Amino acid sequence: MSAFDTIVMVDWSGGNDTGPTPRKDAIWLGVSRGGVSDAPVYLRNRSEAEAWIATLIDAELAQGHRVMVGFDFPFGYPAGFAEALTGSTDPFAVWEWFEARVEDAPKANNRFDLAGEINLGLGDGLGPFWANGLPNRDVTGLPRTKADYTNPFAEKRAAEVQAKGSFTCWQLAGAGAVGSQVVMGLPVLSRLRARFAGRVAVWPFEKPDAPVAFVEVWPSLTVGPAPDEMIKDAWQVQELARQVSALAPAELAQVLDVQAPEEGWILGMGVEHLLKAPPPLRNDCFALPPGVHWTPVDDALEQLRARLHPVLPAEEVRLGDALGRIAAADVLAQRANPPLPNTAVDGYGFAGGRAAGAHALPLAEGRAAAGDAPGRLPAGYAIRVLTGAALPAGVDTVVLQEDVTIVGDTLRFNGPVKQGANTRKAGEDVTAGAVTLAAGRRITAADIALLAATGTASVLVHKQLRVGVLSTGDEIVEAGQTAAEGQIFDANRPMLLGLLAQFGHRGVDLGHVGDDREALRARLDAAQGEVDAILTSGGASAGDEDHVSALLSEAGALDLWRIAVKPGRPLALGMWQGTPVFGLPGNPVAAMVCTLIFARPALARLAGQDWPVPQGFDVPADFSKRKKPGRREYLRARMRDGRVQVFASEGSGRISGLSWAEGLIELPDAAADVQPGDLVRYIPYGSFGVT
Repeated sequence: MSAFDTIVMVDWSGGNDTGPTPRKDAIWLGVSRGGVSDAPVYLRNRSEAEAWIATLIDAELAQGHRVMVGFDFPFGYPAGFAEALTGSTDPFAVWEWFEARVEDAPKANNRFDLAGEINLGLGDGLGPFWANGLPNRDVTGLPRTKADYTNPFAEKRAAEVQAKGSFTCWQLAGAGAVGSQVVMGLPVLSRLRARFAGRVAVWPFEKPDAPVAFVEVWPSLTVGPAPDEMIKDAWQVQELARQVSALAPAELAQVLDVQAPEEGWILGMGVEHLLKAPPPLRNDCFALPPGVHWTPVDDALEQLRARLHPVLPAEEVRLGDALGRIAAADVLAQRANPPLPNTAVDGYGFAGGRAAGAHALPLAEGRAAAGDAPGRLPAGYAIRVLTGAALPAGVDTVVLQEDVTIVGDTLRFNGPVKQGANTRKAGEDVTAGAVTLAAGRRITAADIALLAATGTASVLVHKQLRVGVLSTGDEIVEAGQTAAEGQIFDANRPMLLGLLAQFGHRGVDLGHVGDDREALRARLDAAQGEVDAILTSGGASAGDEDHVSALLSEAGALDLWRIAVKPGRPLALGMWQGTPVFGLPGNPVAAMVCTLIFARPALARLAGQDWPVPQGFDVPADFSKRKKPGRREYLRARMRDGRVQVFASEGSGRISGLSWAEGLIELPDAAADVQPGDLVRYIPYGSFGVT
């Protein structure tokens, strides 16, 4: 977890006291420890907030804790302002300058007057500050609008230039303005820094290795929309605190590795993906509504889809390493494809179309070939062009070389030739800035071709899902070992590891545990931190030796989903110390079917992929089958001569049927009487991503 024990994020306000009732545009604080956040704290004014923060820091230091406090306003101004204002480039000189001059009471302050004084001293009353927010009083030296406004400094710091959508620190009033927050916030920071002198470091001006670190943040950089029931500011500080506290020490070190000695920097800028790690799953995410006993397949899938979310952070990988990975963000074309107008054929290019009849054009010297920089063709001339060549300026039409004759230096051909013939427009395939790869897509070789063609060299992808596979039961022995009477070889574990590899996940072999509850507990404990999800086979029902179900129940995180499906039915879903566990049936046929139907899409969702729905096809049956209503049934099947066959036996112990089959027949929940020639739904194994 984070190198700091406690993370505090503060949404600041430059305005007056906001009253006793929590509201937006006020001061909100979020506190998180170990990735778990407290409820947001509402504070009505800066005096109350300063006292609250100081008390919290005192309490944390008394317990030997390290604490990071983030404030959502700039810690510095654009380069040159500090020296112009104070005679020093030290940003803390600006803090102390404001601390000595800002007058701040809950219902009134002097920020606009002070800004006007600064403008008169530095910018002839026309800047750098602007936007007087006092409705009934003009302030000498402070423009209300940007009319006649001049700024002797940069409009934005380097951080704001990079942070698209951020506001300049010079604007003091108006929607989204942060200028007043800086003026009214820096004095508070200066006093807190003095109060905890020797125990606080201000990043990035100082190395953040003290017990307390102050950092500048911008929640909108990494925090998405707030839930409907929450105030945006409250949600953002709560979620940002969680994001930072969930960082591993090495990740936090990467976030803090910044050089910005005068202007300051926004925490996470440039490495946003490190902060966007998804929240952990809840222990009750698999809980079924009260009174639910048998769950139809479609309902089970919909509930899994609604309750699961990606659990993996993102990382950037080279395009050559992206095959099979899952895009964590939309990828935009860096340039158009094709980047320039070009010719689709070998021939001769010129300007404009030609009517019916004979035509002659003088030939310009040289030619245009693929890879050449486009030149310019003199008006009235034609030029030799080769397939793929960028069209020279003055060329918009190409005539095929087979349709022309060359007489000396003259091109001759017969019309009509339509303007634009045999050419490709710039961006007719993909325009610059268009989405070439959507977040949630598993990247294919064809995707890599498109990304490369549009200038993408690296892709932000989710880290690969690590899925542990564990077999249980005294009756199980490893293939190759000696099996006693009554024992069977473990077919599930190698099968499941193979399926996971084809799904694109990294299977982790957790081995085999007999019917020993404490040994199973120890194996699950040992897997923590090594896997992101666990598949078990066997022990998932409610019998005396069903230890997977018993342990998950004991942990208070078990839901035994009795799904109306054949083969299968009991599916134990639960959490073990924050890791989702899918307890599959012990029968290999049922284990494979439940993996394909339920575990595959659930794991894909955990891995960051869009929820995959297998493509089925209505094909004629080559069999007879009568089924009762109440359960969905899956039959091992394969296509031959345009019809679908089913395995000779439906026995769930007939493992040979899995190998014989090339897909599954899905029979509906309702009663069915299938006769040869009737259309049935066939799902090839390939539709599940396996072979």
